[in-house]
Amino acid sequence: MQPETQNHQPVFTGNTGAISQQNSVLRSTYLLLAVSLIPTIVGAGLGTSVFNIAGLMRGVGPIIASIAVIAIFYGWIYMIEKNKNSSLGLYLLLGFTFFMGLLMGPLLQKTMGLRNGGQLVMMAAGGTAGVFFILSGIAANAKRDFSFLNKFIMVGVIVAMLAVVANIFLQVPALTLALSGVFIILSSAIILWQINDIVRGGETNYISATLTLYVSIYNIFTSLLQILGIVGGDRD
Repeated sequence: MQPETQNHQPVFTGNTGAISQQNSVLRSTYLLLAVSLIPTIVGAGLGTSVFNIAGLMRGVGPIIASIAVIAIFYGWIYMIEKNKNSSLGLYLLLGFTFFMGLLMGPLLQKTMGLRNGGQLVMMAAGGTAGVFFILSGIAANAKRDFSFLNKFIMVGVIVAMLAVVANIFLQVPALTLALSGVFIILSSAIILWQINDIVRGGETNYISATLTLYVSIYNIFTSLLQILGIVGGDRD
């Protein structure tokens, strides 16, 4: 699978060619999104059973570890976007999804430590899949342009990230729960906007689109898992 480059300028015949390109980008995005889950699962498995990610983060200090993770997260995203028109961007994306799987390890360990941990993981996975498929169907078939969500998403992401940074120092459980709900809402809005943007021809690079959708799905799953663990966790 080779990324599409902006130097490629196909000749379209009316709307048929444009629709064909949009469908191609959407199919490539869905395919790459499915493939990206494989390194995530591998990373999550290693982060849960092999590497003691939680212990490592405690060793360097929660604040320093959190700041380092945020820096790596945004730095990696920058590199993917910078190379989105080449095969390097594809490999960087798959490496990124493996890294995100590793980061999920401590949350999965904590959840699986509950008596109903396995059930909670399945519920979060099922809920995430349900949300994605429903929103995908709405975004792909709606006649409405969802570009109006841009400002809401931009403001919401900035506010949420400021709250995340604040909670690194405050460590307030109630704020953690509230942030999980906010990330689910924001991520759902991003999925609607991104898929609608592809269908309408605004987004033509499937690597960039996959990155956006992947982070949204990841946030929904981990946020649901945190909420279910706090609200419905069966502790001894």
